Amino acid sequence: TPAPITANVALESDDVASAGNEVTGLTQPTEAPQSVAEQIEGLRRYEIAIEDDDPVFGPEDAPITIIEFADFECPYCQRHFDPVYPQLLAEYPDQISFVYKDFPLTSIHPNAMPAALAAQCALEQDAFWPYHDLLFSGRLGLSRSSYEEYASELDLDTDVFVACLDEQRYLEGVQGDSSLAQSIGVSSTPTFFINGIGIVGAQPFDVFAQVIDYELSQAEAEGN
Repeated sequence: TPAPITANVALESDDVASAGNEVTGLTQPTEAPQSVAEQIEGLRRYEIAIEDDDPVFGPEDAPITIIEFADFECPYCQRHFDPVYPQLLAEYPDQISFVYKDFPLTSIHPNAMPAALAAQCALEQDAFWPYHDLLFSGRLGLSRSSYEEYASELDLDTDVFVACLDEQRYLEGVQGDSSLAQSIGVSSTPTFFINGIGIVGAQPFDVFAQVIDYELSQAEAEGN
């Protein structure tokens, strides 16, 4: 089994201690397309359940599903958000279904859990993705006042939103995502799974494109 492509630089992610096996996956592009295919074919594909309450956008029948485990206080998650995330949207319109799962690294990011809960409260009002974008923009930082300001900017029912925050209504769900992440070996943010293939860290667009292009070519071949 080929080893995963490894980066020559420090992994661009925020790490937590892991007691189990860590996710293996692509971490750096290579110039040899055949080598990429061999690498991808040799990697484990992780089976990750998408729950009814997970934030999802994109076509239901998209050939590519990207599941991200992330933390709103993680600078490397923010680095992925700008510029890789918008480039994925631009380069692969209607071909990707995005799924967000929470993995707040509470031992090093004190604002991660409150931000995750705020985003879930926005999801309750069908506004997760624009709220997600505002949190990762960093414009107002991460604080109770910024969470409420973002809710107001999105014209959410602020009374309902504030009550949701006060109750920590989605604490169990966020903790469930974290437990799932740890159970499959996720130990850093951001960690992505493209059709089950792991990508660890804030990797450049080319790393994502290699896996996506490979998966699209496989789907096309199977369709012929």
